[in-house]
Order: sequence, then C-alpha cells, then structure tokens
Amino acid sequence: MGQLALAAKITHVPSMYLSELPGPRHGTRQDAIAGHQEISRRCRALGVDTLVVFDTHWLVNANYHINCAAHFKGSYTSNELPHFIRNMDFESPGNPALGQLLARVCNEYGVETLAHDATTLSPEYGTLVPLRYMNADQHFKVVSVSALCMAHYLNDSARLGWAMRQAIEQHYDGRVAFLASGSLSHRFAQNGLAPEFAFKVWSPLLEKLDAQVIRMWQMGEWAAFCEMLPEYASKGHGEGFMHDTAMLLGALGWSGYDGSAEIITPYFGASGTGQINAVFPVTPQDGSHIPAAQASAATAYQAFGRL
Repeated sequence: MGQLALAAKITHVPSMYLSELPGPRHGTRQDAIAGHQEISRRCRALGVDTLVVFDTHWLVNANYHINCAAHFKGSYTSNELPHFIRNMDFESPGNPALGQLLARVCNEYGVETLAHDATTLSPEYGTLVPLRYMNADQHFKVVSVSALCMAHYLNDSARLGWAMRQAIEQHYDGRVAFLASGSLSHRFAQNGLAPEFAFKVWSPLLEKLDAQVIRMWQMGEWAAFCEMLPEYASKGHGEGFMHDTAMLLGALGWSGYDGSAEIITPYFGASGTGQINAVFPVTPQDGSHIPAAQASAATAYQAFGRL
C-alpha cells in the first residue's frame, strides 16, 4: 500500500522569513532555508505526495486535531511575533481524504482524533514557514496536525504517530513525509534581551543538554532518549512539550527505532531557542515498543503533570 517515505525534525523560526527581507537580518538564516529546500528535494526524489506537519504552534486543549481542508490560501501575520512575520502570503493544496483516514485509524488505536476538512481554519506558522521553503510551487499536498497539546500525554502522541504510519502503510495509496515542526530547547530570551540572543541559546545548560540529545540521536540511543523525553520536555523547555517529537518517534517505532539521525542543518540558536533540521531514516518496525495509553490521572501526575 502506501509508504512513510521520509521523517524529519525541522525548525520553523520566523527569522527565516526575516532573512528574505531587506535589512539587518537579510540572509542570516540561509542555512536553515537551505535545509528545508534539501528536505523538499529528498521528498520529491522519493515520490512524496503529501507533507504531514506536526505543528507545535497549533494549540489545543482537548483531543488531537487534523486540519485537512482541501486548499489553504491567505495572508498570515503571527499573533506572537507580528514584527517577525506579517502579511506573509501562503497557498498549498490540502488532502482531505488522507486527513480523514489518519483520524479514523488513530481512533481505532484508541487516540481520540478529529479531522477537519470543511473548515476556515488556517495553519499556524509551524506549518506555514516550512511550506514557504519546501512547497513554494505547491508540488505537495499538506495536512497539519495539532502538536501544542496542553492536556495530553506524550505516550498518546507516540501512539498517534504509530497509528498514522499504519494508516499510510495499510490503507493509503501514496507516499507521505512526517515533519515534526518544533525546536529542541525553547526558552525564549527574556523580554528586552531578544536582539542580544538573536543567534544564541538562552543558557549554557540548555545548549549542552541539546547537544547531548543530538549526540544520542546520532548514536541511535533511542531507548534512553524515550525514557528521558518527559523530563527533557519539561526541564529543557521543549517546544509544545515536545509532542511533535513524540509523534515522530512513535511513527518510527519509539524506543525500538534502530536508525540514526542525519543532521541537515547543524544546531543553531535563535532568540534563545535551540534549532535543527534533521532527517530520521524510516526503518521496518513491528510496533512492539509503542507505549501503552496512560492509565490514570495519578500516573499522569507522576509523569510530570500535563506532559
């Protein structure tokens, strides 16, 4: 049937858009843009028809949600950073059938998920910034998945990723890429210090923690990383509580994954946060290491509250 052809952890820093514009930031994020373009090139070479983006800027308070409208078009200004992204035009075809399929199979796996095809909801910039560089010619269809999950368990996000892979491999006639759109550490520079930290990580501790995580990814230490993910997400200020990363690793086989990360854009600091573009080879998996559902509120509290 179908194939999960490519999986990646990607940056979406708004300074990439600033990098296009005349001014002091012009050209300063060309390495990140080039990384997106390389991932797009690989997707095209693999015959990918749809990019599924796990978007850490789409905040949800209940359930998992999939934006699978037939077409996306508009002009976007960030409510968080309107001085970074303003009046940014976007347009991409959607994939309603795939979005509905993903939701159906996620529900079959016990992860309550809603697909929205008849919607006026536009994607957030965790989706729109990557599409600007990966899909400027509208070559790919696009599906966006909520990954700023405020009352969700990381285990469920991992199971959602695995269920989505099963939906594609067992029921879809096509090839898909999963893109986890979010940073590593995500501690923004304190207000008033943003210019000073434009190209830096907020603290040496967070920078060293991120470096250790990247080393683990390259060495394939997945059992250890999955075990530490809840605490890393909490104490390392992971973006979106790192639900995008849990979704991606769930799709790859979670602690049973046996691939090694390939760094496309080396780690860099942006407004205090730690960023990267990395591709994770998709290897055969049987799902035996996918975590079980969280059992109760008590165990959720023990596992770092809302994470």
